[in-house]
Amino acid sequence: MRVRNVILSTIIVLSLTVLPSAHAEPIVEIIMEKTTYSYCEKLFYTIKVSEVTGNPAIIHIRDETGKGSSAIPFPVTELENPVPSRVAFEKEIFPLGKYFIDIEYSGVQTTAEFTLIDSGKVCIPETVKPIMANWLSGNISDGFLIDAFEKFTEDLELFKIPFDINETTVYDVRIPEWVKNVGYWWLEGMISDDDLVNAINNLVERNIISLEQETGNEI
Repeated sequence: MRVRNVILSTIIVLSLTVLPSAHAEPIVEIIMEKTTYSYCEKLFYTIKVSEVTGNPAIIHIRDETGKGSSAIPFPVTELENPVPSRVAFEKEIFPLGKYFIDIEYSGVQTTAEFTLIDSGKVCIPETVKPIMANWLSGNISDGFLIDAFEKFTEDLELFKIPFDINETTVYDVRIPEWVKNVGYWWLEGMISDDDLVNAINNLVERNIISLEQETGNEI
């Protein structure tokens, strides 16, 4: 009887070492900052997982028609992983409507959705920001900055510049040095796109930003 018990115990131990252990799939959740965005705003959400497996999350963002981004690998290093967008929604790129965020993580898939609306906010294209940074660093002239404002927002008709900027006049535009504070505030997100547009238009209207050859006065 004792021998039989020993044999049974041995069989049980061996079976436990041979049989694969069951492994539960991780839980994946997308926590949206909000479900409605408008132009000029940046998408923000958090990928929440039940365990860190060492695998990245694969993100796809698509619209209602099925048109979407290529696969975006995102490192998952914590149980909660914020995913901030670097650029804001722009009219020229993102049509209005519903969007879906599809995430695959360690074999598990989940989806969240949000809606993009037009709230009438003023939105300066992201391409203007590096130009502003170059102007603040003294790498481009005042005229090149104003010319960029006009060209990159031409369809939006944001900036009201009463003088023409061309190859001859581009170096004749004068912006006071203290106006750079406004540029810094805008780049750092301390003022909105609408604030910047209003500030520039106000300075132009008051002839503080001007074409030197027209005024004959240097500011």
